[in-house]
This record gives sequence, structure tokens and C-alpha cells, in this order.
Amino acid sequence: MALVCLVASGLQAQGNSELERSRARLDSIRQERQDLQAEQRRLAGRLTDANAQLRNYERQRANAGELVTEIERQIGGLGSQLQRSAAELALAQDNLIERRAVLQRRLVDIYKRGPLHTFQVLLAAESFGDLLTRYKYLYLTSRQDRTLVTEVERLTVRVQSQRGELLGIQSELDRRRREREAEIQRYGDLMQREQSTLRTLQRTSDQTRDRLTALQRDEARLTNILATLESARRTTTTGNARSGLSTADIGKLDWPVEGNILYQFGREKLANGGVILRNGIAIGAAAGTAVTAVDSGTVRLKERLGTYGLTLIVEHTSGLYAIYAQLSTTSVDKGERIAKGQAIGSVGGASSDQGPHLYFEIRGENQIALDPMVWLRSRR
Repeated sequence: MALVCLVASGLQAQGNSELERSRARLDSIRQERQDLQAEQRRLAGRLTDANAQLRNYERQRANAGELVTEIERQIGGLGSQLQRSAAELALAQDNLIERRAVLQRRLVDIYKRGPLHTFQVLLAAESFGDLLTRYKYLYLTSRQDRTLVTEVERLTVRVQSQRGELLGIQSELDRRRREREAEIQRYGDLMQREQSTLRTLQRTSDQTRDRLTALQRDEARLTNILATLESARRTTTTGNARSGLSTADIGKLDWPVEGNILYQFGREKLANGGVILRNGIAIGAAAGTAVTAVDSGTVRLKERLGTYGLTLIVEHTSGLYAIYAQLSTTSVDKGERIAKGQAIGSVGGASSDQGPHLYFEIRGENQIALDPMVWLRSRR
């Protein structure tokens, strides 16, 4: 029995050691999850790198898979430990039943024979040798009874302890199973979120593609209009000197409306990774704010141009045009001469992605888009 207990103790120690290592790995995986969740919150706050967010979802999904695997390993270890503890408990219970049966028989014998008084047994001895024999018998009987009682008490405590340990292992096993189910649910949720993000990205990509297509179409239309206007101007003004906007006005023009710059001239990287080329600038202002002409000129176009909205094209001088788009109203007509600083319309664009704003361009020779920030007066 001692050898069996020694082997069982060795196996239990080995199982506990493996369980501790598994718990350490589980803590490490959970720490990785916390790091990934922190990174997810950071990415969600920025909303600038959808691909990084997708990679984060994939890593979280892999992390959840590792957690499930580690919990499965722990469930297996706890199951083995539960079986060992159950076997040890059954053995201890058998030993307790056996010792209690012996103790019960001994108590029955004592009850049947009545109390045994030590001094009567010793005084009834017929010789010194009989006295020693009687004394030894009494001593051995007393020691055996005490040992039996002690062993029954020890086995009772051991059975109670092992029952408590068994219940603790069972409770831990149930908790691990619930945790595994929660991780499997989390794994499924992550997959759904990843798929939802992919669908959103696809939808956003399609919308961006459509938007870029519309912008390119409207830009080509605007360029054709400007080319037509420039061709007509060259035909009617050949050899005539003109006044108005010229390269001498670089850095001196007044702003058509006061407000913050919502996007600059040139290439802009969108949140989903797409790139759009801006031929002008967007100036944020409250809807209805008056828009003024940056210089004197002639209104050559007044109409709605797709994504540009209500648009005015003002010819200022040879090869130079100012474009005022995203207007809600205009107060001038096609062919009308306007003066510098004259109110020509009001800010619109409330339904656009940027909200209310004025879109402003300056086009040069051959309809080349020029950076308006270079032409407008520096703001301090």
C-alpha cells in the first residue's frame, strides 16, 4: 500500500506540475489578448488603417483558438486528476469501512463481556509469570484499541478532505468548461466581426470607386468646359489687352470666404487606403455664408456639375479661371461682369462628406490646376 501511495503521489505531483505550466501558458495567452484588445481600441479610434484592424481581428481569433486549446489541455489534466482523486477516495472509504467494522466488532465484544478492570485481572494472577502475561495482554489490547480508534479518525478526516478536494476539482472542471464555451462563442463573434468588417470595407471600397469615378467624370467635364471657354476667348480676344487676375497677384488675393481648410490641394489619402487627387481646396464655413469674388472678371458658367454641385466659373484674364463650387445660391448670371470682393453666391455643400464648405479652384493655361493656397493671401 505504501508503494502504491508513493507512485500515486508521484503521478499527482507530475500532473500538478503540468497543470501549473498550462496555467502559466494560459496567463501568457490572456496577456496577449489584452494587448490585442488595446491595439484594437487604438485602431478603432484612428479609423485610418482598416487592413491593420483586419490583421488585429485575425490575431485575436488565433489567440482565442490558443485559449481554447490550452483550456482543453487543462480540462484533460483536471479530468485525470479527478479520476485519481476519485480512486484514492474510494480506497480510503473502503479502508474506513473495514476499520469501522473491526472497531464495531471490538466494541460489541467489550459490551458483551462487560468492563474489564485492570487491577482485578492483575490480582487474580496465580504466579509472577502469569502476572507478566496478564499485564502484557492488557497492554497489547489497549494499544490495539487505541491504534484502531486513531486509524478510524485519521481515515475519516482523510475521506472528508478528499471529498472536499474532489468537489474543488469538479468545480474547477465545470468552470473551465464554461470558460471554453465562452471562448468558443468569442471565437465565433470575432469571425462575424471580421466578416462584417470585410463587407464594410468592400462596400466602402465600392463607394470610393464610384465616388472617384464620378469625380473623374465631373473633372473631365469641367476640363472640357474650360477648354471650350478658353478656345472661345482666344477667338474673340486675339490681340486685345485684358485686365484682371494675373501672375502678379500670386499670394495677394483675398479669400473668397473665411473658414478652416478641410482639405488641401494635391493628393489625399482616404481612410480606407484610397487616394484622391484634389485640384482645389475646401474651405469650411456655415451654410449660407456669402462668397465673394477674389478678383474682377466675367462669369462664364453657372450650372450644377455633378459632384461639384452648383458651380460658377469666372474668367479673370488670359488663361486664368477661378472656380467656385458647392454653392447653395448664386447672385450673378452667366456673362455678367463682376468686381473684386463682390458677393457672387453663398456656401452650400451641407450634404457632402465634408459638410458645409466652398470648393475653390484656380486653373491656368491648358486648364492646368494651380494650388489656390499659393495665390491667396497668407493668413496669420
